[in-house]
Amino acid sequence: MAELTYREAVARGIAQEMERDPDVVFLGEDVAAAGGVFKTTVGLLEKFGSRRVRDTPISEQAILGAAMGAAMTGLKPIAEIMFSDFLAVCFDFIANQFPKSRYMSNGQLRCPLVVRTANGAGSRFGAQHSQSVENWAMAIPGLKVVAPSTPRDVVGLLAAAVRDPDPVIFFEHKSLYPTTGEVPDGEIIDALGTARVVRPGEDATILALALMVPRALAAAE
Repeated sequence: MAELTYREAVARGIAQEMERDPDVVFLGEDVAAAGGVFKTTVGLLEKFGSRRVRDTPISEQAILGAAMGAAMTGLKPIAEIMFSDFLAVCFDFIANQFPKSRYMSNGQLRCPLVVRTANGAGSRFGAQHSQSVENWAMAIPGLKVVAPSTPRDVVGLLAAAVRDPDPVIFFEHKSLYPTTGEVPDGEIIDALGTARVVRPGEDATILALALMVPRALAAAE
């Protein structure tokens, strides 16, 4: 059992899947040499090399376009969009391309990719870097949406997302990056589409995601 920050759990989750499967590749702005703007990808370039960990131009459309092409030709890309606000810039891929390819090709084309993005307010970023946009993704048929609340959830859900045969969007709340939690040693994989009960009770049910999970727990106490 290791005590990790949320950001360290992101790096571990990505590394775990890249070690397991040589077809997993990673791309995004400043994710290689700089280790990510939130330091969630520190050490990946050194471990896996520049063929599998790639810095990209500042073009969200290019990032997701490259990821889609890679996914359709046999790779399993993890693409980072630095701030979820900028999903608006490349929304056609998310709404009309990724999730529709399997259905429109009668299963002949698959798009097994993960889009990671930093999401949410409360971290003193600007107005165009502070929105919570999960609702954009939740309305799209064929797209799976993940928003982990603990370091353990990050590792287990990221593994499930990478191994899923269809596109997954992975929201990481910026205010959770410095938080810590225990993560079991060895491989962790959690099922997508199944809620986790973090505090059983008989009086009320509170549904929450990401940052609101620890806040809901605090309120319950």
